[in-house]
Amino acid sequence: MAAPVSASSRPQGSALNLAALFVSQSLATGATTASTVLASLVISALGREALSGLPSTLVTLGAAASAGLFGALMLRGRRQGLVLAYLLGVVGALTGFWGAWQHHLLVFLLGAALVGMSQGGFQQARYAAAESVAPERRGLVLGAMMFASVLGSALSTALSGPLASFASGLNTSAEVVGWLLAALFLLLGAGLTSLWRPPAQDIHAAQAAGVVRVPLTHPQVWPAALAVAVSQGLMVTLMSLTPLRAHHMGMDHSAIAGLVTVHIAGMYGFGWLTGPLIDRLGVRFGYLAGAALLLAAALSAPSGRLWLAPSMFLLGLGWNLGFLSGSKALTAHRGAQGKVDALAYLSAGFGTFFGGLLLGRFGFEPLAWICAGCSSLLLISAWWGGGNVRGRVAVAAD
Repeated sequence: MAAPVSASSRPQGSALNLAALFVSQSLATGATTASTVLASLVISALGREALSGLPSTLVTLGAAASAGLFGALMLRGRRQGLVLAYLLGVVGALTGFWGAWQHHLLVFLLGAALVGMSQGGFQQARYAAAESVAPERRGLVLGAMMFASVLGSALSTALSGPLASFASGLNTSAEVVGWLLAALFLLLGAGLTSLWRPPAQDIHAAQAAGVVRVPLTHPQVWPAALAVAVSQGLMVTLMSLTPLRAHHMGMDHSAIAGLVTVHIAGMYGFGWLTGPLIDRLGVRFGYLAGAALLLAAALSAPSGRLWLAPSMFLLGLGWNLGFLSGSKALTAHRGAQGKVDALAYLSAGFGTFFGGLLLGRFGFEPLAWICAGCSSLLLISAWWGGGNVRGRVAVAAD
């Protein structure tokens, strides 16, 4: 049954201790910006443009497959699980670099899958940070984690010039060498996370509370699950395939990396604002605003080169609102959270794979129109699950 969590039972995390998680998360975002986000360009260079969405598909499927396993592992030790996830990402990034550099498609795809599996683990660092502070401070900590992600993406973009110079020495492209940079960032993330000191936790008390199994069909769960899955699927699909469109329009690596940074800024840079707004106005506001912004992003993406940056920003901010609202609605149903996360990853994998096939056969415009139509699914979440879900201290214990 639901177990109340008192504020006094939660330890306070020092700023220095939490900084290890913040910087690690920043480096992880920089790693994905330099590697998997631009993987469609690597596939195109390998002469398999029809498969341009496959790397992102493997990343998301890998994350879906590993998230539950890493979650179970972290019950025994959050820090150990996070460090292992980062190290798995190092192996995946090095594998992806070697495959792309040597023009071995299957090796490159294996690296993408391994990086995806690592994401299923290290993205749970936000839970580690939230558990380190009292409940009334968790919004502030999660907002800081979001902002750290923006800094990591900006760092990756700032290194685009040196990356291109280094790539020329290896007779390859900056997109390929970006996987080496990702390996370095993830290795640094593993080292910093190993310095983090997790708070003491009463595992036996959590186990004594029992396990709450909540089906996805639960009337308070499925609207939130729909919002999370649709927001994640649309965001990852367009985020993964828009760089390829930009490449076809003649944009160089630095300009494309800048588009990705603008997108990351929309995703994470306004968490300090969207979270309190949803607290105040309710999740219906988040669903409706998210649907509107995702619609605008999809419709503006095919409009021309000047619209790519605004479209990518709107895509990120629309995801923020829809995803955050759905996640907030799920805070009272911990037994469903893992299943919803897996559903979101599967939605993203489906979108990137079939989106890549659609892009290769019919072009970018039909893909954008289909994404625009799918954004309206958040209106269903607003209608059926739009109650004003506010923060709760009592949550259901897994």
